[in-house]
Amino acid sequence: AFITVLMSAPVFSSSTYQSVGRTVGVRYTQGNWEGELGIDRVSIPNGPNGTFIINIAAILSSEGFFLPGINWQGILGLAYPMLARPDSSVEPFFDSLVQQLGIPDIFSLQMCGAGLSASSTADPIGGSLIIGGAEPALYQGSVWYTPIVEEWYYQVEVLKLEVGDQNLDLDCREYNTDKAIVDSGTTLLRLPVNVFNAVVDAITRTSLIQDFSSGFWDGRKYACWLKGETPWRFFPKLSIYLRATNTSQSFRITILPQLYIQPITDVDGTLDCFRFGLSSSANGLVIGATVMEGFYVVFDRAQRRVGFALSNCAVSGGVALSEIAGPFSAADVASNCSVGPQKEPLLWMISYALMAVCAVILVVLLLLLVLPCRCRARSGEITDESSLVRHRIK
Repeated sequence: AFITVLMSAPVFSSSTYQSVGRTVGVRYTQGNWEGELGIDRVSIPNGPNGTFIINIAAILSSEGFFLPGINWQGILGLAYPMLARPDSSVEPFFDSLVQQLGIPDIFSLQMCGAGLSASSTADPIGGSLIIGGAEPALYQGSVWYTPIVEEWYYQVEVLKLEVGDQNLDLDCREYNTDKAIVDSGTTLLRLPVNVFNAVVDAITRTSLIQDFSSGFWDGRKYACWLKGETPWRFFPKLSIYLRATNTSQSFRITILPQLYIQPITDVDGTLDCFRFGLSSSANGLVIGATVMEGFYVVFDRAQRRVGFALSNCAVSGGVALSEIAGPFSAADVASNCSVGPQKEPLLWMISYALMAVCAVILVVLLLLLVLPCRCRARSGEITDESSLVRHRIK
């Protein structure tokens, strides 16, 4: 959203930080946090010249948001204001930059580190955030763009999935159940339940790993190989077809197994263990870091589109870990594969409104129960029930 930092108390070493004296909080599809709102002046090294004022929140409590045991320094969310801000009075970080500095309404990400050994002592390349445009030196070839369907998450339209060269042959609406979004804040490639099951079934039918435990697929177990051996030959490529800006066409982004069979740990220096980089989802398809690490991704809000190009850092052992191809005809799918977003903020507002109505009704009922007790007969010759009747007649 706006810039946030994780703190045990709202104390800043910055000499320019000013608290505005109000509590803020943001709820996500998974987890939430609350904290204290303030403002500060910041500058960006190797970025736009000058300093600018931003909203900044000190997170004082969170639930189901930060991973346990991880020493997070904070978050920088870059979603649209509808999701990014806690209320209409708080301007999100990137929107502030666009307005104050006059930069184009575009940012781009290069997420690096794919294919590195979990036991490597070398620090992985962190990647890059480019504000106000794209940096050609960070990618190869052309940028392929897909339209943004709805401006809340970066919602796109997925047309089909392939496992190896095998099309899953699902109705394209299955891929967009609830929504399909591009989200760097999500670690895995998350798929609607039916799509996830179809992908796992296709992998097991076309590979040498039919005997794998179900715990590997649902994330409860790791798969381990002797050091020096790699699991890549057991797994196929995965491809996602996205609608192109020419809506009668599509293009394909492909990741090799090095991106979705992810090194996690070693055991006794003799085994390397890996996890499955996909998971099932009850709230839509999410193209997360598992896929994004293979690409340079451009969030072009000015032209309402998301672009993908081959990332220069998505290489391991001289092998490119991602592919892009197209254009392809989209005549074999529906003209509109999106089933329509179910916008969480709107649902929250409806929920809060219903809660408020229920609270009012409860107060009224309590008053109806309490007030008759105060309207007792002076002579004491009638019961409380008679008092209620007499009070209503009056």
